Amino acid sequence: MVVPMDTDNKFFNVGLLLVATLIAAKLISALILPRSRKRLPPVVSTLPVVGGLLRFLKGPIVMLREEYPKLGSVFTLNLLNKKITFLIGPEVSAHFFKASESDLSQQEVYQFNVPTFGPGVVFDVDYTIRQEQFRFFTEALRVTKLKGYVDQMVMEAEDYFSKWGDSGEVDLKYELEHLIILTASRCLLGREVREKLFDDVSALFHDLDNGMLPISVIFPYLPIPAHRRRDQARKKLAAIFASIISSRKLAAKSEDDMLQSFIDSKYKDGRPTTEAEVTGLLIAALFAGQHTSSITSTWTGAYLLSNKKYLTEVLDEQKNLMGKHGDKVDHDILSEMDVLYRCIKEALRLHPPLIMLLRSSHSDFSVTTRDGKEYDIPKGHIVATSPAFANRLPHIYKDPDTYDPNRFAAGREEDKLAGAFSYISFGGGRHGCLGEPFAYLQIKAIWSRLLRNFELELISPFPEIDWNAMVVGVKGKVMVRYKRQQLPVN
Repeated sequence: MVVPMDTDNKFFNVGLLLVATLIAAKLISALILPRSRKRLPPVVSTLPVVGGLLRFLKGPIVMLREEYPKLGSVFTLNLLNKKITFLIGPEVSAHFFKASESDLSQQEVYQFNVPTFGPGVVFDVDYTIRQEQFRFFTEALRVTKLKGYVDQMVMEAEDYFSKWGDSGEVDLKYELEHLIILTASRCLLGREVREKLFDDVSALFHDLDNGMLPISVIFPYLPIPAHRRRDQARKKLAAIFASIISSRKLAAKSEDDMLQSFIDSKYKDGRPTTEAEVTGLLIAALFAGQHTSSITSTWTGAYLLSNKKYLTEVLDEQKNLMGKHGDKVDHDILSEMDVLYRCIKEALRLHPPLIMLLRSSHSDFSVTTRDGKEYDIPKGHIVATSPAFANRLPHIYKDPDTYDPNRFAAGREEDKLAGAFSYISFGGGRHGCLGEPFAYLQIKAIWSRLLRNFELELISPFPEIDWNAMVVGVKGKVMVRYKRQQLPVN
Protein backbone atom coordinates (compact mmCIF):
# COMPACT_ATOMS: atom_id res chain seq x y z
CA MET A 1 0.00 0.00 0.00
CA VAL A 2 1.30 3.47 -0.95
CA VAL A 3 0.90 6.27 1.65
CA PRO A 4 -0.19 9.57 0.06
CA MET A 5 2.33 12.43 0.22
CA ASP A 6 0.01 14.73 2.21
CA THR A 7 -0.43 12.06 4.90
CA ASP A 8 3.35 11.76 5.06
CA ASN A 9 3.63 15.51 5.61
CA LYS A 10 0.98 15.41 8.33
CA PHE A 11 3.00 12.81 10.32
CA PHE A 12 6.12 14.92 9.90
CA ASN A 13 4.36 18.10 11.04
CA VAL A 14 2.81 16.40 14.08
CA GLY A 15 6.22 14.97 15.07
CA LEU A 16 7.85 18.39 14.65
CA LEU A 17 5.15 20.01 16.79
CA LEU A 18 5.59 17.38 19.52
CA VAL A 19 9.38 17.89 19.67
CA ALA A 20 8.93 21.68 19.74
CA THR A 21 6.40 21.39 22.58
CA LEU A 22 8.77 19.21 24.66
CA ILE A 23 11.66 21.65 24.15
CA ALA A 24 9.46 24.61 25.08
CA ALA A 25 8.21 22.85 28.21
CA LYS A 26 11.78 22.10 29.25
CA LEU A 27 12.84 25.72 28.75
CA ILE A 28 9.83 27.08 30.64
CA SER A 29 10.42 24.71 33.58
CA ALA A 30 14.10 25.67 33.67
CA LEU A 31 13.41 29.42 33.54
CA ILE A 32 10.18 29.80 35.51
CA LEU A 33 9.77 26.87 37.91
CA PRO A 34 11.99 26.98 41.02
CA ARG A 35 15.06 24.81 40.82
CA SER A 36 15.85 22.30 43.55
CA ARG A 37 18.31 23.93 45.87
CA LYS A 38 19.53 20.61 47.15
CA ARG A 39 23.21 19.88 46.69
CA LEU A 40 22.93 16.13 46.34
CA PRO A 41 25.97 13.88 46.79
CA PRO A 42 27.62 12.36 43.71
CA VAL A 43 26.18 9.00 42.67
CA VAL A 44 28.13 5.79 42.11
CA SER A 45 28.11 4.91 38.42
CA THR A 46 26.42 1.52 37.91
CA LEU A 47 24.46 -0.47 35.36
CA PRO A 48 20.71 0.30 35.33
CA VAL A 49 18.32 -1.45 37.77
CA VAL A 50 20.57 -4.12 39.34
CA GLY A 51 23.97 -2.44 38.97
CA GLY A 52 24.04 -1.05 42.50
CA LEU A 53 23.04 -4.41 43.96
CA LEU A 54 25.82 -6.16 42.05
CA ARG A 55 28.40 -3.61 43.26
CA PHE A 56 27.19 -3.99 46.84
CA LEU A 57 27.14 -7.81 46.78
CA LYS A 58 30.64 -7.82 45.31
CA GLY A 59 31.65 -6.35 48.67
CA PRO A 60 30.95 -2.95 50.21
CA ILE A 61 34.62 -2.45 51.16
CA VAL A 62 35.73 -3.18 47.59
CA MET A 63 33.24 -0.58 46.37
CA LEU A 64 34.36 1.98 48.96
CA ARG A 65 38.01 1.52 47.98
CA GLU A 66 37.10 2.15 44.36
CA GLU A 67 34.70 5.07 44.83
CA TYR A 68 36.19 7.06 47.74
CA PRO A 69 39.20 8.31 45.70
CA LYS A 70 36.86 9.35 42.85
CA LEU A 71 33.81 10.70 44.69
CA GLY A 72 35.15 11.76 48.08
CA SER A 73 33.77 11.20 51.56
CA VAL A 74 30.05 11.54 50.70
CA PHE A 75 28.34 9.65 47.88
CA THR A 76 25.17 7.72 47.09
CA LEU A 77 24.65 4.19 45.78
CA ASN A 78 21.33 3.36 44.10
CA LEU A 79 20.42 -0.08 45.43
CA LEU A 80 17.28 -1.31 43.66
CA ASN A 81 14.54 0.93 45.12
CA LYS A 82 16.75 2.28 47.92
CA LYS A 83 19.41 4.96 48.03
CA ILE A 84 22.34 4.39 50.38
CA THR A 85 24.42 7.47 51.15
CA PHE A 86 27.86 6.79 52.62
CA LEU A 87 29.49 9.18 55.08
CA ILE A 88 33.19 8.35 55.41
CA GLY A 89 35.39 10.04 57.99
CA PRO A 90 34.87 12.06 61.19
CA GLU A 91 34.31 15.33 59.32
CA VAL A 92 31.02 14.11 57.82
CA SER A 93 29.83 11.40 60.20
CA ALA A 94 29.07 13.42 63.37
CA HIS A 95 25.36 13.63 62.48
CA PHE A 96 25.30 9.87 61.91
CA PHE A 97 26.43 9.21 65.47
CA LYS A 98 24.78 12.13 67.28
CA ALA A 99 21.37 12.44 65.60
CA SER A 100 18.23 11.56 67.53
CA GLU A 101 16.32 8.38 66.72
CA SER A 102 13.53 10.50 65.21
CA ASP A 103 16.04 11.82 62.64
CA LEU A 104 18.21 8.77 62.01
CA SER A 105 16.68 5.47 63.04
CA GLN A 106 18.17 2.03 63.58
CA GLN A 107 14.85 0.23 63.74
CA GLU A 108 14.00 -0.08 60.04
CA VAL A 109 17.47 -1.14 58.86
CA TYR A 110 17.96 -3.79 61.56
CA GLN A 111 14.54 -5.46 61.31
CA PHE A 112 16.27 -8.62 60.04
CA ASN A 113 17.39 -9.28 63.65
CA VAL A 114 13.83 -9.67 64.93
CA PRO A 115 13.39 -13.40 64.10
CA THR A 116 16.65 -14.15 65.96
CA PHE A 117 16.25 -11.91 69.01
CA GLY A 118 12.51 -12.54 69.17
CA PRO A 119 9.41 -10.38 69.56
CA GLY A 120 9.14 -7.52 72.03
CA VAL A 121 12.82 -6.63 72.31
CA VAL A 122 15.37 -4.27 70.76
CA PHE A 123 14.37 -3.64 67.12
CA ASP A 124 10.83 -4.98 67.52
CA VAL A 125 9.79 -2.19 69.91
CA ASP A 126 9.50 1.56 69.59
CA TYR A 127 12.40 3.74 70.62
CA THR A 128 11.12 4.66 74.10
CA ILE A 129 10.89 0.97 75.08
CA ARG A 130 14.22 0.22 73.38
CA GLN A 131 15.87 2.99 75.43
CA GLU A 132 14.62 1.36 78.62
CA GLN A 133 15.90 -2.03 77.48
CA PHE A 134 19.30 -0.48 76.73
CA ARG A 135 19.20 0.86 80.28
CA PHE A 136 18.86 -2.75 81.45
CA PHE A 137 22.06 -3.57 79.52
CA THR A 138 23.83 -0.57 81.05
CA GLU A 139 22.85 -1.64 84.57
CA ALA A 140 23.98 -5.22 83.86
CA LEU A 141 27.38 -3.91 82.74
CA ARG A 142 28.09 -1.30 85.42
CA VAL A 143 31.48 -1.50 87.16
CA THR A 144 30.24 -3.34 90.27
CA LYS A 145 28.80 -6.04 88.00
CA LEU A 146 31.89 -6.13 85.78
CA LYS A 147 34.09 -6.86 88.79
CA GLY A 148 32.09 -10.01 89.48
CA TYR A 149 32.17 -11.00 85.80
CA VAL A 150 35.97 -10.61 85.69
CA ASP A 151 36.40 -13.16 88.49
CA GLN A 152 34.37 -15.62 86.40
CA MET A 153 36.34 -14.77 83.22
CA VAL A 154 39.65 -15.41 85.00
CA MET A 155 38.38 -18.70 86.44
CA GLU A 156 37.18 -19.89 83.02
CA ALA A 157 40.51 -18.98 81.38
CA GLU A 158 42.53 -20.74 84.11
CA ASP A 159 40.40 -23.86 83.84
CA TYR A 160 40.48 -23.94 80.03
CA PHE A 161 44.22 -23.52 79.60
CA SER A 162 44.99 -25.95 82.45
CA LYS A 163 43.75 -28.67 80.07
CA TRP A 164 46.43 -27.91 77.48
CA GLY A 165 49.49 -30.15 77.63
CA ASP A 166 53.05 -29.03 78.36
CA SER A 167 53.56 -28.41 74.64
CA GLY A 168 51.69 -28.85 71.40
CA GLU A 169 49.97 -27.18 68.48
CA VAL A 170 46.48 -25.66 68.46
CA ASP A 171 44.20 -23.69 66.20
CA LEU A 172 44.08 -20.45 68.16
CA LYS A 173 40.88 -19.33 66.44
CA TYR A 174 39.05 -22.53 67.46
CA GLU A 175 40.37 -22.40 71.04
CA LEU A 176 39.39 -18.78 71.60
CA GLU A 177 35.93 -19.25 70.09
CA HIS A 178 35.26 -22.09 72.54
CA LEU A 179 36.69 -20.31 75.57
CA ILE A 180 34.66 -17.17 74.88
CA ILE A 181 31.37 -19.05 74.54
CA LEU A 182 32.17 -20.74 77.88
CA THR A 183 32.92 -17.35 79.48
CA ALA A 184 29.78 -15.82 77.98
CA SER A 185 27.70 -18.72 79.29
CA ARG A 186 29.08 -18.18 82.78
CA CYS A 187 28.79 -14.37 82.89
CA LEU A 188 25.71 -13.79 80.77
CA LEU A 189 23.52 -16.89 80.56
CA GLY A 190 24.11 -18.09 84.10
CA ARG A 191 25.35 -20.93 86.26
CA GLU A 192 22.56 -23.32 85.25
CA VAL A 193 23.48 -23.09 81.58
CA ARG A 194 27.24 -23.28 82.17
CA GLU A 195 27.10 -26.27 84.54
CA LYS A 196 24.20 -28.33 83.21
CA LEU A 197 22.92 -27.17 79.84
CA PHE A 198 26.00 -25.81 78.07
CA ASP A 199 26.09 -28.37 75.24
CA ASP A 200 22.35 -28.06 74.54
CA VAL A 201 22.30 -24.26 74.65
CA SER A 202 25.53 -24.00 72.64
CA ALA A 203 24.04 -26.18 69.86
CA LEU A 204 20.87 -24.06 69.80
CA PHE A 205 22.89 -20.85 69.58
CA HIS A 206 24.81 -22.44 66.73
CA ASP A 207 21.51 -22.94 64.84
CA LEU A 208 20.50 -19.35 65.61
CA ASP A 209 23.86 -18.13 64.36
CA ASN A 210 23.66 -20.15 61.14
CA GLY A 211 20.21 -18.71 60.53
CA MET A 212 21.72 -15.24 60.10
CA LEU A 213 22.71 -15.28 56.43
CA PRO A 214 23.29 -12.45 53.92
CA ILE A 215 19.93 -13.33 52.33
CA SER A 216 18.35 -12.94 55.81
CA VAL A 217 19.06 -9.20 55.71
CA ILE A 218 16.73 -8.80 52.72
CA PHE A 219 14.32 -11.71 53.34
CA PRO A 220 14.45 -12.58 57.07
CA TYR A 221 11.35 -14.81 56.90
CA LEU A 222 12.22 -16.70 53.71
CA PRO A 223 11.14 -20.36 54.26
CA ILE A 224 14.56 -21.97 53.89
CA PRO A 225 16.04 -24.76 56.08
CA ALA A 226 18.44 -22.42 57.91
CA HIS A 227 15.57 -20.12 58.90
CA ARG A 228 13.43 -23.05 60.02
CA ARG A 229 16.25 -24.34 62.24
CA ARG A 230 16.72 -20.78 63.56
CA ASP A 231 13.05 -20.51 64.52
CA GLN A 232 12.99 -23.95 66.18
CA ALA A 233 16.15 -23.10 68.15
CA ARG A 234 14.62 -19.81 69.27
CA LYS A 235 11.54 -21.63 70.66
CA LYS A 236 13.66 -24.21 72.50
CA LEU A 237 15.88 -21.51 74.02
CA ALA A 238 12.79 -19.62 75.17
CA ALA A 239 11.53 -22.78 76.93
CA ILE A 240 14.92 -23.39 78.61
CA PHE A 241 15.20 -19.86 79.96
CA ALA A 242 11.56 -19.79 81.03
CA SER A 243 12.29 -22.87 83.15
CA ILE A 244 15.46 -21.34 84.67
CA ILE A 245 13.70 -18.04 85.44
CA SER A 246 10.76 -19.84 87.05
CA SER A 247 13.05 -22.04 89.15
CA ARG A 248 15.08 -19.03 90.39
CA LYS A 249 11.93 -17.17 91.35
CA LEU A 250 10.45 -20.19 93.19
CA ALA A 251 13.68 -20.79 95.10
CA ALA A 252 14.14 -17.04 95.72
CA LYS A 253 17.68 -17.45 94.42
CA SER A 254 19.79 -14.60 93.09
CA GLU A 255 22.88 -15.15 90.95
CA ASP A 256 25.68 -12.83 89.83
CA ASP A 257 25.06 -12.85 86.06
CA MET A 258 23.34 -10.88 83.32
CA LEU A 259 20.35 -13.23 83.35
CA GLN A 260 19.64 -12.26 86.97
CA SER A 261 20.12 -8.59 86.15
CA PHE A 262 17.49 -8.83 83.39
CA ILE A 263 15.10 -10.78 85.66
CA ASP A 264 15.36 -8.00 88.27
CA SER A 265 14.98 -5.15 85.76
CA LYS A 266 11.87 -2.99 85.78
CA TYR A 267 10.48 -0.45 83.34
CA LYS A 268 9.84 3.12 84.48
CA ASP A 269 6.16 2.35 85.08
CA GLY A 270 7.14 -0.43 87.49
CA ARG A 271 6.43 -3.32 85.13
CA PRO A 272 8.91 -6.20 85.46
CA THR A 273 10.47 -7.85 82.43
CA THR A 274 8.68 -10.89 81.01
CA GLU A 275 10.32 -14.28 80.42
CA ALA A 276 10.16 -13.66 76.66
CA GLU A 277 11.88 -10.28 77.05
CA VAL A 278 14.62 -11.71 79.27
CA THR A 279 15.30 -14.46 76.71
CA GLY A 280 15.39 -11.97 73.83
CA LEU A 281 17.72 -9.60 75.66
CA LEU A 282 20.09 -12.45 76.56
CA ILE A 283 20.21 -13.63 72.94
CA ALA A 284 20.91 -10.08 71.78
CA ALA A 285 23.70 -9.72 74.36
CA LEU A 286 25.34 -12.99 73.34
CA PHE A 287 25.11 -12.15 69.64
CA ALA A 288 26.60 -8.71 70.26
CA GLY A 289 29.55 -10.04 72.21
CA GLN A 290 30.46 -13.59 71.33
CA HIS A 291 31.67 -13.17 67.74
CA THR A 292 33.26 -9.79 68.20
CA SER A 293 35.28 -10.91 71.24
CA SER A 294 36.51 -14.17 69.70
CA ILE A 295 37.42 -12.45 66.43
CA THR A 296 39.28 -9.62 68.18
CA SER A 297 41.07 -12.06 70.51
CA THR A 298 42.29 -14.02 67.48
CA TRP A 299 43.51 -10.95 65.56
CA THR A 300 45.25 -9.65 68.71
CA GLY A 301 47.14 -12.93 69.05
CA ALA A 302 48.03 -13.11 65.35
CA TYR A 303 49.48 -9.60 65.41
CA LEU A 304 51.36 -10.00 68.69
CA LEU A 305 52.95 -13.27 67.58
CA SER A 306 53.96 -11.64 64.29
CA ASN A 307 55.45 -8.50 65.88
CA LYS A 308 58.24 -9.24 68.35
CA LYS A 309 58.55 -5.57 69.38
CA TYR A 310 54.98 -5.34 70.66
CA LEU A 311 55.01 -8.87 72.08
CA THR A 312 58.04 -7.89 74.15
CA GLU A 313 56.29 -4.73 75.38
CA VAL A 314 53.21 -6.71 76.42
CA LEU A 315 55.31 -9.37 78.18
CA ASP A 316 57.25 -6.66 80.05
CA GLU A 317 53.97 -5.15 81.23
CA GLN A 318 52.81 -8.56 82.51
CA LYS A 319 56.12 -9.06 84.33
CA ASN A 320 55.81 -5.66 86.01
CA LEU A 321 52.24 -6.34 87.11
CA MET A 322 53.20 -9.77 88.46
CA GLY A 323 56.04 -8.14 90.40
CA LYS A 324 53.51 -5.70 91.84
CA HIS A 325 50.49 -7.97 92.43
CA GLY A 326 51.80 -11.53 92.19
CA ASP A 327 49.66 -13.98 90.15
CA LYS A 328 46.43 -12.24 91.13
CA VAL A 329 44.27 -10.92 88.28
CA ASP A 330 41.08 -8.98 88.94
CA HIS A 331 39.14 -6.07 87.43
CA ASP A 332 41.50 -3.38 88.77
CA ILE A 333 44.65 -5.23 87.68
CA LEU A 334 43.22 -5.79 84.18
CA SER A 335 42.50 -2.05 84.06
CA GLU A 336 46.23 -1.38 84.58
CA MET A 337 47.14 -3.28 81.39
CA ASP A 338 47.52 -0.23 79.13
CA VAL A 339 49.97 -1.82 76.67
CA LEU A 340 47.73 -4.87 76.17
CA TYR A 341 44.75 -2.51 75.82
CA ARG A 342 46.47 -0.62 72.99
CA CYS A 343 47.36 -3.89 71.25
CA ILE A 344 43.72 -5.02 71.34
CA LYS A 345 42.49 -1.59 70.25
CA GLU A 346 44.85 -1.58 67.25
CA ALA A 347 43.70 -5.07 66.19
CA LEU A 348 40.14 -3.73 66.38
CA ARG A 349 41.04 -0.66 64.33
CA LEU A 350 42.36 -2.84 61.53
CA HIS A 351 39.64 -5.48 61.81
CA PRO A 352 36.33 -4.21 63.23
CA PRO A 353 33.93 -7.18 63.06
CA LEU A 354 31.00 -4.95 62.03
CA ILE A 355 32.16 -3.40 58.77
CA MET A 356 28.95 -1.44 58.09
CA LEU A 357 26.72 0.67 60.34
CA LEU A 358 23.33 1.73 58.99
CA ARG A 359 20.56 4.20 59.79
CA SER A 360 17.31 5.23 58.09
CA SER A 361 16.97 8.98 57.54
CA HIS A 362 13.64 10.51 58.59
CA SER A 363 14.62 14.12 57.93
CA ASP A 364 16.84 16.13 55.60
CA PHE A 365 20.29 17.07 56.88
CA SER A 366 23.50 18.57 55.53
CA VAL A 367 27.18 17.69 55.86
CA THR A 368 30.39 19.55 55.05
CA THR A 369 33.44 17.62 53.87
CA ARG A 370 37.03 18.18 54.91
CA ASP A 371 37.65 20.24 51.75
CA GLY A 372 34.57 22.42 52.30
CA LYS A 373 32.02 20.80 49.97
CA GLU A 374 28.46 20.85 51.27
CA TYR A 375 25.90 18.15 50.54
CA ASP A 376 22.23 17.79 51.43
CA ILE A 377 21.08 14.28 52.35
CA PRO A 378 17.35 13.84 51.72
CA LYS A 379 15.05 12.00 54.10
CA GLY A 380 14.28 8.49 52.93
CA HIS A 381 17.92 7.65 52.26
CA ILE A 382 19.64 4.85 54.13
CA VAL A 383 22.73 6.44 55.66
CA ALA A 384 25.82 4.29 56.15
CA THR A 385 29.33 4.49 57.48
CA SER A 386 32.05 1.86 57.53
CA PRO A 387 34.38 1.31 60.50
CA ALA A 388 36.53 -1.01 58.38
CA PHE A 389 37.19 1.76 55.85
CA ALA A 390 37.09 4.85 58.05
CA ASN A 391 39.55 3.34 60.55
CA ARG A 392 42.22 3.25 57.82
CA LEU A 393 41.96 6.78 56.47
CA PRO A 394 45.52 8.05 55.83
CA HIS A 395 44.79 11.64 56.85
CA ILE A 396 43.94 10.33 60.36
CA TYR A 397 46.30 7.41 60.83
CA LYS A 398 49.95 7.33 59.85
CA ASP A 399 50.71 4.21 57.77
CA PRO A 400 47.10 3.12 58.31
CA ASP A 401 47.57 -0.48 57.14
CA THR A 402 50.43 -1.07 59.61
CA TYR A 403 49.88 -2.63 63.03
CA ASP A 404 51.16 0.03 65.44
CA PRO A 405 49.52 -0.03 68.89
CA ASN A 406 51.66 2.90 70.04
CA ARG A 407 49.66 5.22 67.78
CA PHE A 408 47.25 5.32 70.75
CA ALA A 409 49.94 6.05 73.37
CA ALA A 410 50.11 9.35 75.24
CA GLY A 411 51.70 12.01 73.07
CA ARG A 412 50.46 10.48 69.78
CA GLU A 413 46.79 9.56 70.25
CA GLU A 414 46.09 9.60 66.53
CA ASP A 415 42.47 8.63 67.13
CA LYS A 416 41.86 11.95 68.94
CA LEU A 417 43.77 14.43 66.79
CA ALA A 418 41.16 14.51 64.00
CA GLY A 419 38.29 14.91 66.46
CA ALA A 420 35.44 12.73 67.63
CA PHE A 421 34.46 9.65 65.62
CA SER A 422 37.94 9.09 64.19
CA TYR A 423 37.93 5.60 65.73
CA ILE A 424 34.59 3.83 65.33
CA SER A 425 35.21 0.12 65.91
CA PHE A 426 32.60 0.24 68.69
CA GLY A 427 30.42 2.78 66.91
CA GLY A 428 29.95 5.97 68.88
CA GLY A 429 27.58 8.66 70.05
CA ARG A 430 24.01 7.69 70.91
CA HIS A 431 24.42 4.12 69.70
CA GLY A 432 27.93 3.33 70.93
CA CYS A 433 28.47 -0.29 71.96
CA LEU A 434 27.39 -0.83 75.57
CA GLY A 435 29.53 -3.95 75.82
CA GLU A 436 32.88 -2.28 75.07
CA PRO A 437 34.23 -2.44 78.67
CA PHE A 438 33.10 -6.09 78.98
CA ALA A 439 34.83 -7.00 75.69
CA TYR A 440 38.17 -5.44 76.66
CA LEU A 441 38.13 -7.10 80.09
CA GLN A 442 37.29 -10.48 78.58
CA ILE A 443 40.08 -10.32 75.98
CA LYS A 444 42.60 -9.02 78.54
CA ALA A 445 41.71 -11.82 80.98
CA ILE A 446 42.33 -14.43 78.29
CA TRP A 447 45.55 -12.99 76.90
CA SER A 448 47.10 -12.19 80.28
CA ARG A 449 46.61 -15.85 81.19
CA LEU A 450 48.14 -17.05 77.93
CA LEU A 451 51.11 -14.68 78.04
CA ARG A 452 51.95 -15.48 81.65
CA ASN A 453 51.88 -19.26 81.21
CA PHE A 454 52.91 -20.10 77.64
CA GLU A 455 55.60 -19.40 75.11
CA LEU A 456 53.71 -19.04 71.80
CA GLU A 457 54.73 -19.13 68.15
CA LEU A 458 52.57 -18.55 65.07
CA ILE A 459 53.34 -21.42 62.68
CA SER A 460 50.70 -20.86 59.98
CA PRO A 461 50.76 -17.91 57.56
CA PHE A 462 49.29 -14.67 58.88
CA PRO A 463 45.50 -15.08 58.58
CA GLU A 464 43.32 -13.55 55.88
CA ILE A 465 40.02 -11.73 56.35
CA ASP A 466 36.81 -13.70 55.87
CA TRP A 467 34.76 -11.12 53.98
CA ASN A 468 31.94 -13.62 53.34
CA ALA A 469 30.81 -13.80 56.97
CA MET A 470 28.01 -11.63 58.35
CA VAL A 471 30.36 -10.62 61.16
CA VAL A 472 33.69 -10.25 59.37
CA GLY A 473 36.34 -12.36 61.02
CA VAL A 474 39.37 -14.56 60.46
CA LYS A 475 39.50 -16.92 57.50
CA GLY A 476 40.78 -20.45 58.09
CA LYS A 477 42.92 -21.76 60.91
CA VAL A 478 45.45 -19.82 62.99
CA MET A 479 47.93 -22.49 64.02
CA VAL A 480 50.08 -21.80 67.07
CA ARG A 481 52.80 -23.86 68.72
CA TYR A 482 52.81 -23.53 72.50
CA LYS A 483 55.10 -24.52 75.36
CA ARG A 484 54.02 -24.21 78.96
CA GLN A 485 56.40 -21.84 80.68
CA GLN A 486 55.84 -19.50 83.63
CA LEU A 487 56.68 -15.90 82.76
CA PRO A 488 59.67 -14.80 84.90
CA VAL A 489 58.96 -11.74 87.08
CA ASN A 490 61.23 -8.68 86.70
